[in-house]
Amino acid sequence: MGAYSEDDKAARFAALALPHLDAAYNLARWLTRSDVDAEDLVQSAFLRAFKASDGYRGGDARAWLLTIVRHTFYTDLRDRRRERGDVGFDEELHGIDTDDVPDSSYAVGSDPARLAAIRDAGDTVNRALARMPAAFREVLVLKEMDDLSYKQIAQVVGVPIGTVMSRLARARKQLLALLAEERTGKGD
Repeated sequence: MGAYSEDDKAARFAALALPHLDAAYNLARWLTRSDVDAEDLVQSAFLRAFKASDGYRGGDARAWLLTIVRHTFYTDLRDRRRERGDVGFDEELHGIDTDDVPDSSYAVGSDPARLAAIRDAGDTVNRALARMPAAFREVLVLKEMDDLSYKQIAQVVGVPIGTVMSRLARARKQLLALLAEERTGKGD
């Protein structure tokens, strides 16, 4: 097989990766909990994927890219911890930033009461998700928001399908409990 020119390689990678950019950003956003950090993570991951694209031999491109996003996040996190010599809780990384919630209630033709209710429900779900362990939140986001199959999630997360199914069941149960706490005002 002959080598691709840089332009051919770029075009081939764009066709392979760009359809999955939104899914990559969605996963990155939930991992980093920051729009800016998610953009940086996706950029780093796509750069790594581009460099490794000669080795891509087909298969599920979405799962391949999401795996790279996930590995990039955990590699960067490990490296940052090693640099700091600290493995404590990082409020910037794990905290909830309510300043980034867009206020769309002023959109033309919008029903402010309906938009406020939708935003409140979304905020409630986001707060509950933020309180979940990363392993549960990760599989829940990949399944429910990115609509990946169990097989794809197993490939992205690097665990057996049975573990994905177990984590999803436990994550859904925990999310429901956290939402009930939020509804009764017992959530943190």
